[in-house]
Amino acid sequence: MRIIAIIFLILSSILAAIIFFLPEPEGFPILEYHQVTNQPLDPDFEIYNVPPDDFNEQLDFLQSEGYTTITLQDFMRVVHGKGNLPDKPIVLTFDDGYEDNFSEMFPILKAHDMKAVLYVITNQIGQKNYLKFNQLKVMQQYGIEIGSHTADHLDLTALDKNTQRRQIKESKIFLEWSGLETIYSFSYPNGAFNSDLVEILKEENYLTAVTGEAGLNTIKTNPYELYRVNIRKPRFGLTEFKFRLFKAEFFAKLRNFFQSND
Repeated sequence: MRIIAIIFLILSSILAAIIFFLPEPEGFPILEYHQVTNQPLDPDFEIYNVPPDDFNEQLDFLQSEGYTTITLQDFMRVVHGKGNLPDKPIVLTFDDGYEDNFSEMFPILKAHDMKAVLYVITNQIGQKNYLKFNQLKVMQQYGIEIGSHTADHLDLTALDKNTQRRQIKESKIFLEWSGLETIYSFSYPNGAFNSDLVEILKEENYLTAVTGEAGLNTIKTNPYELYRVNIRKPRFGLTEFKFRLFKAEFFAKLRNFFQSND
C-alpha cells in the first residue's frame, strides 16, 4: 500500500507540474463570498467570513492588478453582442444575504468604486442578521446586481421537480413584486446542480447561474454553469487570497488539459 501511495504521489506531482506550465487559460474569475464582518453569526460558519480589513486589502490588491468588476448582467450583454468586457474582468458574488453585506461590505465596495452580485435567500429577508428590502433597493440603485439563492436554501438536487420549481420561481417573483428590478441571476445552494435545474431556470427566465465548481469563465461558458471560487477566511493574509485566484486558473488549466486530450 505504501508503494502504491508513493507512486500515486509521484504521478500526481508530475501531472500538477505539467498543468502548471501550460499556457495561461482565457477567462475571468467569479469570487464567492458570504459574510464580511468582525462578528460572524456562528463560530462553525466563521470559515466563510472575511473580516472587513482583509476584504479591503483584497479589493486593494485587485485594483492594483488592474481588475475591473462587472456584474453578470454586464457579462450577458457582452454574450449577446451588446458591449465588450474590460481587459481584466472579475465578478464579486455574495451568497445568502447577510446584513453585514450592507453595513460592512457595501461601504468598502463603494470606496473602491466596484460592483458585485448579491444572492439572497428570500424567506430570510428582514429576519435578524439578514438584509432588509430597503437595503437591497439602495444597493441595487448603486449598481449591485441582486439575484436569487432560492426561497429556503434547500439542496435543490434532493427535491422533486415541483418543489425545485417553487423554490426557483417563487423567490424570483417575490423579489420582483417587492419593488426590485428584474432578477436574472441565480446561485445554486451549496453549488449543487443538475440538468433538470438548468432547464427550470431557462423556463423561469433566469439568464445566469453560478455553481460551486472552480475555474474561469468565457463567453463560451454555459451561463447556467458558471465557475466560481470560494473565498474563505484568510489564515495567511493576502497570500491565501492570491492562492484562491490561482486555484481558479489551475482548474481552468486542468479542464482545458483533459478536454484537449479527449
